[in-house]
Amino acid sequence: MFLHHSPFWLKAFFPGFTWRIPTHDKVIYLTFDDGPIPDITESVLEILEKFDAKATFFCIGDNVRKHPDVFQKVQNGGHSIGNHTFNHMNGWKTDDDVYLENIQKCQKQLQLTTKLFRPPYGRIKKSQSKIVLQERQIIMWDVLSGDFSPSLTRDICLKKSIHHTRPGSIVLFHDSIKASQNMLYALPRYLEHFKEEGYRFEALEM
Repeated sequence: MFLHHSPFWLKAFFPGFTWRIPTHDKVIYLTFDDGPIPDITESVLEILEKFDAKATFFCIGDNVRKHPDVFQKVQNGGHSIGNHTFNHMNGWKTDDDVYLENIQKCQKQLQLTTKLFRPPYGRIKKSQSKIVLQERQIIMWDVLSGDFSPSLTRDICLKKSIHHTRPGSIVLFHDSIKASQNMLYALPRYLEHFKEEGYRFEALEM
């Protein structure tokens, strides 16, 4: 079963994580995982600029190392940056010391101060999160677009993302090769829909 919307029981199980920003204002927090990737991330930036939208990019440290020029474009666009580990590590399958060291390695590569962290796949052990939460915010999501899933059409990604979004939603897209076809179709249409509804798009505070 694919969960486009994070259910209350999941949020209750991880009460220290940030799933949504409580508000009645018409504001949406777009987030993008797994970049920076040439062409794809740059296309996202162009779309965001068109709609006067700010977002938060959870970057893989090794991609920042390989594509520093693209990473700089993200920063120049006034967007927020989050840590997504250096090697896109699955916390459930990784020893704590190795996982935490990988987060620090990503942080050094970013060369900036950010308290925002998102675990790849959303998978992190409680023993790991207990330490991470001492210095960072673990940012999850209220709406999962599903852009990365080969079993979902681009129209379903769009429709489900629109359906589950509400004021304060943290919405997850991916600026990755795998997700690019669905994401680049859904993103501008998603932005257009909510722009017409009077919403604004803001970055999370670093």
